[in-house]
Amino acid sequence: MNATSYRRIAVLDIGKTNAKVVVLDSETGAEIAVLKRPNIAIKTGLYPHYDVEALWSFALDALKSLAREPGFDAISITTHGASAALLARDGTLAMPVIDYEHEYPQEIRDAYTRLRPSFDETFSPHLAMGLNVGAQLHYQKTAFPDEFAKVATILTYAQYWTARLTGVAANELTSLGCHTDLWNPRAGRYSSLVDRLGIRDLMAPIRSAFDTLGPVLPDIAAELGLAAPVPVYCGIHDSNASLLPHLVHRAAPFAVVSTGTWVINFGVGGDLDHLDPKRDALANVDAYGRAVPSSRFMGGREFEILSAEIGPVDEKAALAAIGPVIDKGMMLLPNIAPGSGPFPGKTSRWIGAEEASRDKRSAATCLYLALMTDACLGLIGAKGPVIVEGPFALNGTYLKLLAALTGREVMALPGSTGTSQGAALLTGIRPVSGAETHVPPTAIPGLTAYRTRWHAAME
Repeated sequence: MNATSYRRIAVLDIGKTNAKVVVLDSETGAEIAVLKRPNIAIKTGLYPHYDVEALWSFALDALKSLAREPGFDAISITTHGASAALLARDGTLAMPVIDYEHEYPQEIRDAYTRLRPSFDETFSPHLAMGLNVGAQLHYQKTAFPDEFAKVATILTYAQYWTARLTGVAANELTSLGCHTDLWNPRAGRYSSLVDRLGIRDLMAPIRSAFDTLGPVLPDIAAELGLAAPVPVYCGIHDSNASLLPHLVHRAAPFAVVSTGTWVINFGVGGDLDHLDPKRDALANVDAYGRAVPSSRFMGGREFEILSAEIGPVDEKAALAAIGPVIDKGMMLLPNIAPGSGPFPGKTSRWIGAEEASRDKRSAATCLYLALMTDACLGLIGAKGPVIVEGPFALNGTYLKLLAALTGREVMALPGSTGTSQGAALLTGIRPVSGAETHVPPTAIPGLTAYRTRWHAAME
């Protein structure tokens, strides 16, 4: 990666739950300005879909404000995966960008099951709802043939926003390799599904995440009040953005636990030979085009649901409750959010939680999340230290439990998310090592037996 002289980089960061525009200082790596809004799906129309025009208006307003103060001289993009934009010939959307949590009719799901390539080809498991982009495209083509006939170009989601800013259409490997069924990571080319769906000619050219696709279009630059041309970089899938800083300066093997709506686990330096697609293990593709063993569960969404039910809890009180929770055998079983994760088909239930205090329920929730992460890391054969990114990096109880369960050092990175920092690295700035919280593995009495009972309780 060649170092550049950009002083400030604006990052458009669209997550499944929230969207934000961040300005990062390249010398310190600090987020010196942040504007955000919720990412809310529209339930009407052909199918539930993202409100891209509201997101676009937000992005323009935010960039206009941030161009005045503190200013920026490059733009990078990162978004959630499992999404694609279908453009008409004039560059507008031919069909809405479908919400990947939409579930399709059974006959369409069955037809897609027969159509999709094997796991050995794509290293992409068969996921629920629209979490396979191939399933989305099959649904859109099958259920809405007239609308699909107007599609001229298919873009991965981060690159849709780059195209709106630059007018240049592209696809990119981290989004193509994010359980889409469309990519063959071993061969480094499109999978056989692209031809089965008859969409090869619709796929935009593949560009590197590190490529500059162009300056901001003149009319948009004028609207934003940009005093000089501002380059826009191709963009990257958000979990891979979190991974990128570690690939730049850390030697394998190590694991990265990227937390947000999803908890995505990367086993850097691992192999693809033992992945179990039935347990949400898969290969992602990193910014350099390399396959990375990965696993995931919807941990952020689950924590959000559970926290709303439990109410506010002091972290010291939750940590103090770990021992009593283990001694009593109080536990939470998966899955709070169904349809994904290492234990598919399991229905969540509490054990021994009758009249339990908030503190104990919070402790049991942290135990649940740490056990789920530990299981995910085991599925990908992760080795070396465990780096936790995102909101869970602020949860001291979770970090201590994860270190104890894995028997390895856990390093927590401060800040709300690593996605913006990772996306900024696409511009060629040097990574800045921030403060890390190191949590060494310490024995917690009864935890090993508790883990055994937790797994047994699911049988």
